[in-house]
Amino acid sequence: MLPLLAAVILMLVQVGLLVRDHILVVHAAREAGRAAAITPSTKAATTAAATASALDANRLTVTTSGGRATGQHLRVEVSYKPKTTVPVVGRFFPNITITEALTVRVE
Repeated sequence: MLPLLAAVILMLVQVGLLVRDHILVVHAAREAGRAAAITPSTKAATTAAATASALDANRLTVTTSGGRATGQHLRVEVSYKPKTTVPVVGRFFPNITITEALTVRVE
């Protein structure tokens, strides 16, 4: 019974880490959107997303699309590939990508 209980606890830890990463991706997308609204460039959005959260910048991808002139809408999409490294159960989680997108009005 103890190995089963340990596996369940480890699975809950892995799910908790994925939920934490999702919350951080949402925060990174908001910060990237704020930066892109002021300076409508992918570089500004990427820098803001990378510095706003504790996410690994090497696993983070930021894309922008849409208008770049004042008053137009700009779409910012942040994608992150989290590690599933919890012993025993981490390998049962497929390689997933967490994605969050939002549209901002360029100022």
